[in-house]
Amino acid sequence: MRYGEPGPARGSPQVAIEDHGVIGDLQTAALVSTEGEIDWLCLPRFDSPSVFGSILDHDRGGSFLVRCGGAGRTKQMYLPDSNVLVTRFLGESSVGEVVDFMVPREVRHTEGGALRLVRIVRAVKGQVEVDIRCAPAFDYGRTRTEVDIVEGAGAFFSSAAGQLVLRSTVPLVAEGRAAVGRPVLTEGQALALELSRHGSTHPLEVVQAEALLSATLGYWQSWVRRSRYRGRYREMVERSALTLKLLVHQPTGALVAAATTSLPESIGGTRNWDYRYTWVRDAAFSIYALMRLGYMEEAAAFMSWLEDRCTEAPSGQGLQILYGIDGAPAPVEEPLEHLCGYRGSRPVRIGNGAAHQLQLDIYGELMDSVYLYDRYGDPISYELWLALCHQLDWLEKHWEEPDHGVWEVRGPRQRFTYSSVMTWVAFERGTRIARQRGLPAPLERWRSAADGAYLHVQQSAWSQDRRAYVQYPGSHTLDAGALVMPLVKFTGPRDPRFLATLERIEGELVTDSLVHRYRNDGTDGFTEAEGTFNLCSFWYVEALSRAGRVDQARHTFEKMLTYANHLGLYAEEIGPSGEALGNFPQAFTHLALISAAVNLDRALDGHGRNP
Repeated sequence: MRYGEPGPARGSPQVAIEDHGVIGDLQTAALVSTEGEIDWLCLPRFDSPSVFGSILDHDRGGSFLVRCGGAGRTKQMYLPDSNVLVTRFLGESSVGEVVDFMVPREVRHTEGGALRLVRIVRAVKGQVEVDIRCAPAFDYGRTRTEVDIVEGAGAFFSSAAGQLVLRSTVPLVAEGRAAVGRPVLTEGQALALELSRHGSTHPLEVVQAEALLSATLGYWQSWVRRSRYRGRYREMVERSALTLKLLVHQPTGALVAAATTSLPESIGGTRNWDYRYTWVRDAAFSIYALMRLGYMEEAAAFMSWLEDRCTEAPSGQGLQILYGIDGAPAPVEEPLEHLCGYRGSRPVRIGNGAAHQLQLDIYGELMDSVYLYDRYGDPISYELWLALCHQLDWLEKHWEEPDHGVWEVRGPRQRFTYSSVMTWVAFERGTRIARQRGLPAPLERWRSAADGAYLHVQQSAWSQDRRAYVQYPGSHTLDAGALVMPLVKFTGPRDPRFLATLERIEGELVTDSLVHRYRNDGTDGFTEAEGTFNLCSFWYVEALSRAGRVDQARHTFEKMLTYANHLGLYAEEIGPSGEALGNFPQAFTHLALISAAVNLDRALDGHGRNP
């Protein structure tokens, strides 16, 4: 078989999705497995081609392994209040630790250089044999990599798609296209490795790596101290906040949906999407969560990104569904045929075809985020207000069209109930802003459009037969998107119709606190099964809290916490046996966790009013 041709699943099976931690530098992120392997990293930013991608193909994806031998067990932890990851290798007579981190952008500005991924290995107990193997595979493994060893300093990797410099405190040798080393550390000794995109290969000292560690740890701990959250679930909320911070690109302020592409929603299935882009839909949840925790700077940066998208939109056209982190259109969706996928789940995709779909709900989420920021952050500018008015003008003309909906179905368009609810939100929030700020707006037209959307849901999406709001008029399918109705004030949390819908959802979509987004009947373009959606599970918690079922909400929320991985991280979905499915870590899930925790705390404290 020639290099670059597709083939069957090969080599050792990939480590489970949930058996990973994540590190990052606010421009990209890396996954580190419990085996000490970096098996996912894109450079120079989230949506760039991967240089390590063995989570999608063990043989061709490329990886960076640092493992301590003789270990019967491994454990992972983050250093307190940080995104510095420690992987511990526990043996009968030895204990080794690998400390992994990427130097944040702000710290790099003071320390110099671009990307700096640092790995420090320590012999905590006994004699530790260390296995080092760095084998980049540039451009998703589509280009050939050459390695040159620099005596006493490290290695230099080059390809037509880029280069990497690996500095090391221990000697390395070439083995095929990899740089390898097998040093032995005695108790108390340490070694260090530093990976960067540019620069000369000159000797590295452990003290230099330790200084970078100290600066990076200080950065994260200082950031966490800004959090205002003091509730019952502080550890999980702050871990979610730290994870979200890792997924915010600097300097643009854009939040990527996840750090990865093509991790499957069902093993062996085809629902394998690229989430390394920024969805307008995430705006309301992001700005609410960040501001609620006190992170106004991050909320302001994302609002600035949204303002640019609104003001750049051509006259007479709606917004795109998703964008690149710099605001450019997302790349065209294409398969990488040469990669076998996570545990044989193909195709592996880059780009995202959902960018060209019609998803009308995004205007509700956009206007909700603007309303929240205008009220609790800084007043929006006149230029942004004009751009938003143009978007609402467009929505007024198109909201009655069928669309692809919040779940981005690839089947026939429908008049999804969730999209109609969010249409009401868009015009209702626009009206609120105009009245509160005294801004010019066609209020009668907006009120008429909001009324039309509201009545459409109540008259057409309510099923007397099912005694519930259904996925779209004429459907018999329940949709967990209905859980957001009281969250966005479309209906009261104890409204009889909503409570009846909640009861139906519990009977058909909820299992042990886990919530399916809907029961697929094939109309979404797929017939394969999928896991439960963590986002929907946290929406369920919040709906229970607002409905006054506080004890059940708490029980459900704390059950959901048991489905996090060992570090408190979530992918998009939970599989039949509790395994993580989908891209990882997923921002939407952690945003919803924060919102659910805040509202559950208020309910438990007996505040009577919901935020």
